[in-house]
Amino acid sequence: MKILVPIKRVPDPELKVKIKDGAIDLSGASWVVNTFDEYAVETALRLRENGATNESHGEVVVVTIGPEDAAQQLRSALAMGADRAIRIDGEDKTLDARVVAAALAKVIEAEKPDLVVMGKQAVDGDANQVGQMLAGKLGWPQATFAATVELAADKGSLTVGREVDSGVEYKAVTLPAVLTVDLRIVAPTSVKNNITPATHAYGTGEGGPRYASLKGIMAAKKKPMEQKSLGDVLGGDAVSAVTKELGVTLPPPRAAGQKVADIPTLVQKLVEEAKAL
Repeated sequence: MKILVPIKRVPDPELKVKIKDGAIDLSGASWVVNTFDEYAVETALRLRENGATNESHGEVVVVTIGPEDAAQQLRSALAMGADRAIRIDGEDKTLDARVVAAALAKVIEAEKPDLVVMGKQAVDGDANQVGQMLAGKLGWPQATFAATVELAADKGSLTVGREVDSGVEYKAVTLPAVLTVDLRIVAPTSVKNNITPATHAYGTGEGGPRYASLKGIMAAKKKPMEQKSLGDVLGGDAVSAVTKELGVTLPPPRAAGQKVADIPTLVQKLVEEAKAL
């Protein structure tokens, strides 16, 4: 089974936001793999392996669109256990969901994976668009916000559990398909593939994505990483960003709280001043 996992590098969420010239100042930022994309890598690895014996039964390919420095995040995914990587040279300011989906569709056309697994959204832009747009562009079935996933024994379909307001909704999709994952996908028994024993649980406690071992980090240095330009990937299809960031401003400082004498006064202030009721 061949699984392709798109990942994105994002500023460390612990970054203290500073605005400079109408944009977020990233001059001193450290970069990490988008959290939900890291979960997608973990999901792909669990789908293709026997978790009890660590035997691999397929290939996981990671791909990103980013500058040369984004190779570090690809190496992180390779150290977790992915087999090879593709970096498409690009800058965030020239990209939007439309361009990313178009580029990924071309990569998928060339790689012909059985499944695409990706995070439900990036934690910097929070757009939650690429997975859905990609599935539409490919004409593939999609299952989004996956909390659980089970691969059929014949590897021809997935049963996906999605948390919704009323409980858990289950979707069955045939492969090839696009799957986007939510945070609970890394719980100890959220991913089943009919290869790993049903009694096997990943991690301890709440589970989580695996840590890259020293052996994995050393092995990642030798794994292949292909580099392409965005123009080469898109070929004759001229696709440019239609969504642009015009400016960024911080919210106004939070006003100091007020003390009230009694409940009627509180209700009056909520109605007349806060407009909350």
